[in-house]
Formats: sequence, structure tokens, C-alpha cells
Amino acid sequence: MSIEVIKPGMLTTFQDLGRAGYQHLGVPVNGAMDERSHRLANLLAGNASTEATLEVTLMGPTLRWHAPATIVICGADLQPSLDDKPIPMCQPVPVAAGAVLAFGRRRSGVRAYLAVHGGFGLTRVMGSASTYVRGGYGGLRGEPLRRGDVIALNDASPTLPRTGKGARAAALPVLPPAVLGAPDAPLRAMAGREWAMFSAKAQRTLVGEPFRIDPQSDRMGYRLAGPALQLGAAREMISEAVGFGTVQVPPDGQPIVLMADRQTTGGYPRIAHVCAVDLPRLAQRMPGETVRFQLIDLAEAQRLMLLQEAAFAAAGEQ
Repeated sequence: MSIEVIKPGMLTTFQDLGRAGYQHLGVPVNGAMDERSHRLANLLAGNASTEATLEVTLMGPTLRWHAPATIVICGADLQPSLDDKPIPMCQPVPVAAGAVLAFGRRRSGVRAYLAVHGGFGLTRVMGSASTYVRGGYGGLRGEPLRRGDVIALNDASPTLPRTGKGARAAALPVLPPAVLGAPDAPLRAMAGREWAMFSAKAQRTLVGEPFRIDPQSDRMGYRLAGPALQLGAAREMISEAVGFGTVQVPPDGQPIVLMADRQTTGGYPRIAHVCAVDLPRLAQRMPGETVRFQLIDLAEAQRLMLLQEAAFAAAGEQ
């Protein structure tokens, strides 16, 4: 039971919910950039949310299946096909032994998530199968897929169970529009710990002006270009913990949103923090596109997250 990599794609790595519990040792969390799409793919494939998916970035791989299986692809629409025939997104799709899965041109988004029923046969490092390329561990050898790689599969059954643990979800969970937000809506964010240190002009600028996603953006951080955000007065800071979505501002005033492969600490002032429910929307944005920010308070951010989790729970997420 395996898959052969015919073409690796631009950046194809295994990701799961991340390597939590080791940040005090300086170990980054990693995990899926668009956690919501990762969870949807696993849910529809009858897997637990902790199973790894293949995070396919922009230009997808070409994969030959050596055993029958059932797959689900969520997230960016990169025009997936089986033996040159288009296949639907966000639906379980049977794959015959010998079939070739490929991806075409991007229609929307940046990152697609490929789940296979039963999961991939991977060795976990510190409790996670997530690939950390800078550290060289997790996934397959700690690297993106390469031509000729052979990926093991866990489950010989190509069909989804209909009852009991691992049963197939009947449909996509109904995620409230308030959780999903419109694709071009401002990113909802909370004021960061050092918000008050920034000038009033910088505070107004963050929520009033667009910022362009810089080409030097990756899984570690999204660099944004726009009007400089200045502190009210010069400050020196001690490095402190940062998280997924922390918006820190280096001395040049151009903000950086920390993403899945972020470092564990940072010494730049944190003007804001992107809400967890909006990180998937940011992860699907391309360099060159613009983003805006909207401030909300902690209670609203928590309400949105609870709505999302209730929808996954109602859909039977394991």
C-alpha cells in the first residue's frame, strides 16, 4: 500500500495539527497553514483531525497510487484530476490502484490539503508528523516531497466506514458565515500586548490602510508592506513568547504576521494578533495581494472560535 511521487510539486509537505508542548525548548509548532481545510479533509475522509494531510502549495504534485484508496481534497482549488479527469473538491473520491492524481492551474487559494482514508504511514517526531523543513525533521526526512519518493498508507480498506468510529461525515460541517468571513473582508485581529506603545497614527494606519503581502513570505511569516508603523517612543524589549497570528513590527515599521513555522520567541513589539478563525483566510492569500485589518475584542474572537468548534463537533469530528 503506497503512493509513488512522479512529480513533487512546488512545495508539498506533510502537516497535521502541529508539534505542541515543546516551545519552551525552542521547538516550533509547525502544522497546517490552513488548519480549517486540513480538518475538513480529514473529517470527510473519516479520519481523526490529528492525521497528517499533504499540504500542496500552488503547483501540486503528480502521484501514482499503487493501492485502491479514498481521498479528499480541501482548501485551494488547484484543479485536481485522476487520470486526466477532474475530480470534485471537499468530497470523498475513490482511487483505483494504478491511477494518477495530478493538479492543474490555480483557480483560487494557495494551499490544498489531501487526506487519504486511514492516513499516511509516517513516523511521528515529538508527537507530530508535521514537516519542519528548516529543522530537517518530520514528514518524509524533514523535506518536501521529491521525485521517486514512496509514501506508505496505513489502511488497506479503500471504502469509508458508515457506522462507528471513523464513520464518514454526511456532508461538510455548516460553518457560520460569521466564522468564515468574506474572502476579501478585513482580517479580524485583537490589539497586541504592545499596542499602546505605538503612536496614535500607527494604530489608525493598521486598521485603516491596506498592506501588500511581500514576496518574501513563507510558512514562517507573512511580511507586509505598507505605511510604516512607528512606536510612540523608542523602546527596548526582552524576547517573549509569540504565537500563530502574532503581528510584530521590526524597526522598519513593516509588520510581519507569524505563521505555522514561526519561531517560539520574538523581540519586536506586537501590535496585534490575527484571530484564529481568520488565519486560514490569510494562509490562502498570495504574495502581491493586499490585506486589511479590523480590530475586535477577545470576547468576540472567542465567540467566533467556539462557533467554529461547535460546527466541527456537530459534524462528528474525532
